[in-house]
Formats: sequence, C-alpha cells, structure tokens
Amino acid sequence: MATIPTYTISDLAREFDLTTRAIRFYEDMGLLQPQREGPGGRNRVYTSRDRTRLKLTLRAKRLGLSLTEAKDIIDTYDSPRDTGPQLRKFLVVLADHRRQLEEQMADLIANLDEVKTHEKEARALLARIDQTAKPKTARAG
Repeated sequence: MATIPTYTISDLAREFDLTTRAIRFYEDMGLLQPQREGPGGRNRVYTSRDRTRLKLTLRAKRLGLSLTEAKDIIDTYDSPRDTGPQLRKFLVVLADHRRQLEEQMADLIANLDEVKTHEKEARALLARIDQTAKPKTARAG
C-alpha cells in the first residue's frame, strides 16, 4: 500500500521560499486546511492538495490577484462540478483584473508624461539661468 505524501509547514516554507508565518496566514484565509496531529493538535500536516493550493495561491499573487480572488478561483477547481462554469468564472476574474491593470497603466503613462513635461520646462529654465549668469567680458576701449 502506497503512502500518501505529506508535508510539514517547514517543508512547504522551504520549498516555496516562504515564512511559516505566511503559510499560517494562508491557512487563516482558508486557502490551506492541514490536518492536525500530536499533542493538542500542534503539528500541522499538509497534503498534496494543500501543496497544490499553495502553489496556485502564489501563482495568483504573481498575477496580482487578491487572496480572496485566488481563494474563489481555487475553490471552484476543488469542487467536482463541470469545468465550464469554473473557466467562465476564471475568465471574468482575469478580465476584471486586466481592466484594473490597464487603468493603472494609463495612469502611469499620464504621470510619466507629466514628469517629462516638468523636466523639459526645468531644463529650459535652467538653460536661461545659465545663459544670463555667464560673466560678461569687459570691452576694451
């Protein structure tokens, strides 16, 4: 009989380069649901399912999704329902996130253009100051 692989919090922290505190936070958010063993249930035992959910959570974070959005998406994949509704929900979340990113990009471009304008004006003013500050040579007479 094959044993099902399990992981400690330290195993996952090391594998994904996270702190154990971050993993406990993901657990508090309902993203991970380790079994508890040992005296008073002090030891967390994570399954392959938890490991996969953690991997998907980190992927969602890299995409810029909130943990709530990540949990919603991951939970839909956990359910035994048809994949069509799951993919539609995922597409809605991604479309909304893309729209937010595009708005942020437009704001950044506008801000960058404004900075460039101010730089150009400041250089022109400095050039005028430098021009008027040049020492005048005395005329020989």
